[in-house]
Amino acid sequence: MGNYILAHDLGTSGNKATLYDFEGKLQSSVVYVYDTFYPGPGCVEQDPEDWWKAVCISTRQLIEKAGINKNDIACITFSAQMMGCLLVDREGEPLRNSIIWADTRAVKQEKFMHSVLDMHETYKITGHRISASYSAAKMLWIKDNLPGLYGRAYKVLHAKDYIIFKLTGNMITDYSDASGMNLFDINTKDWSEEIINALGIERGILPDAHPSTDIAGVVSPKAASEIELTAGIPVVIGGGDGSCAAVGAGVVEEGKAYNVVGSSSWIALATDKPIYDDKMRTFNWVHLDPKLYSPCGTMQSAGYSYNWLKNTLCDMEVMDAGQKGVNPYSIIDNKVLNSPPGANSLLFLPYLLGERSPRWNPDAKGAFVGLTMTSSKEDILRSVLEGVGYNLKVILDILNNYAEVNEVTVIGGGAKGKVWLQILADIWQKPVVIPEYMEEATSMGAAVCGGIGIGAFSDFKVINKLNKAKSTILPRTEYSGIYSRLFEIFNDTYKALEPIFEKLPVWDIG
Repeated sequence: MGNYILAHDLGTSGNKATLYDFEGKLQSSVVYVYDTFYPGPGCVEQDPEDWWKAVCISTRQLIEKAGINKNDIACITFSAQMMGCLLVDREGEPLRNSIIWADTRAVKQEKFMHSVLDMHETYKITGHRISASYSAAKMLWIKDNLPGLYGRAYKVLHAKDYIIFKLTGNMITDYSDASGMNLFDINTKDWSEEIINALGIERGILPDAHPSTDIAGVVSPKAASEIELTAGIPVVIGGGDGSCAAVGAGVVEEGKAYNVVGSSSWIALATDKPIYDDKMRTFNWVHLDPKLYSPCGTMQSAGYSYNWLKNTLCDMEVMDAGQKGVNPYSIIDNKVLNSPPGANSLLFLPYLLGERSPRWNPDAKGAFVGLTMTSSKEDILRSVLEGVGYNLKVILDILNNYAEVNEVTVIGGGAKGKVWLQILADIWQKPVVIPEYMEEATSMGAAVCGGIGIGAFSDFKVINKLNKAKSTILPRTEYSGIYSRLFEIFNDTYKALEPIFEKLPVWDIG
């Protein structure tokens, strides 16, 4: 057996290849960026061949950067974006670009699903509401709009599943990715005959689902020549990025919670049973540990809101950062500190891409409310960060009703910004824990999965030794009053604007 675990994290903007030893130490990492395509309103796609190219090139670069022998790789494993739809033929050739998680074109197909399925029963079976965001509606969109292509489809795969096929020749998936399709019974860990029959989806098009720690196969000679690795290396399935992030953040037993602050953002727990919210505001993944679940709430525009803010209103800050050779966000963060907590009563609704949990409203829009002649740019900057924090608090409060949350581990690119983390701690009034590995937590979760798959680790609790807490940001109780009041107004504002959002023009797609 080799000495290193190679983990690929196939994200929305690119692939991060990471190399870990059996002590959990990150040896090296490489990022390879690929394109995202927007062929129409609500349409978001990627070319699966770009994923394979990214995996091959980043693997070669990683081996060279780390200065190790390719024979030192003990296994390959994956974390990847979820809720996609890639149709392939019998030879595994993609029939079109993959429709990825952010795509919301399947509005008509969602309505059809509502007409043949009971929402509450579907929620109990799959752990999720019926939504155009999930793979089932996307499959139906292809079936309705490209019937000839759909008829040639042999399997529907997710990002990591396609790469596993390229490496091993086997078409399979894992429980966590399957649980994001609106087709999987999370209680029996199998495809729901009731749902697929009602939707007219053939069971054969769905890949066999396995525990995330199962070995999918080994690297074939053909794949080995392309990726420049040794044939025969075990390939452990791994899981969806949400479930991998849970493990990387140390949320591998009941009583723990984590928050990912990336382009989107989510808060999730680990529980031994699904959490079924009476209003279906949150949902459930299957954890990498098949004995556990990961109740979760996800907002669409967290880092996206901050990025929009930078690109739209912060030209001077970006220019200043370029001249000083620093990150633009550090300049913006310093200006945020010039606005008091509560941003002088300016609110931002962070619904730039509609919203999933907790609103479940694709028509929701972003908005600033409370602008006056005395509102400063610094107030606007702070209000965006606070708006994300308020929306995440809605999710956190729902989950906290079912399972007590004492602290939240925060990971992801946004976790680097101490100003934002303090805002989150103050709004939530809960300690925010920063682990040693923040941006690599998702790939580390995949690496733990791989290590268990090949017998290098005994169980998922090994993460408690591999990714220890580095620091804790405590909430400032003196701001609990202002944030509590503004949080209430934040929710009232959304309710007041909801009918306005519905009146704004909506694109009719497909």
